[in-house]
Amino acid sequence: MCGIVGMVNGHPVAVDLAAALGRLQYRGDDSVGVALAGPGLPVHRILGRATDLLPLLEAARPNGHAGIGHTRWATHGRPPACGWACQARATVRHPRSRSGRA
Repeated sequence: MCGIVGMVNGHPVAVDLAAALGRLQYRGDDSVGVALAGPGLPVHRILGRATDLLPLLEAARPNGHAGIGHTRWATHGRPPACGWACQARATVRHPRSRSGRA
């Protein structure tokens, strides 16, 4: 089972996203991450649980005011040792977003 949450707010949302993912997380989830709207689409991800990501985000203090988060449960074997870093990266944007950014 996976969990997905999105958020738009007047303040940086990374820590709030991780907290929301913690509430969605199931006991078998093995990795978690957040992507934030902004230059370069900052992505913070780890192998582990949302509670493990939270202190990293609090220390990094990413600045995005909109973002999406995802927890993953590997239903087809173990997650790769390199985590999500070895997977391709893609961005989807809505055609009506301002300046081509979410």
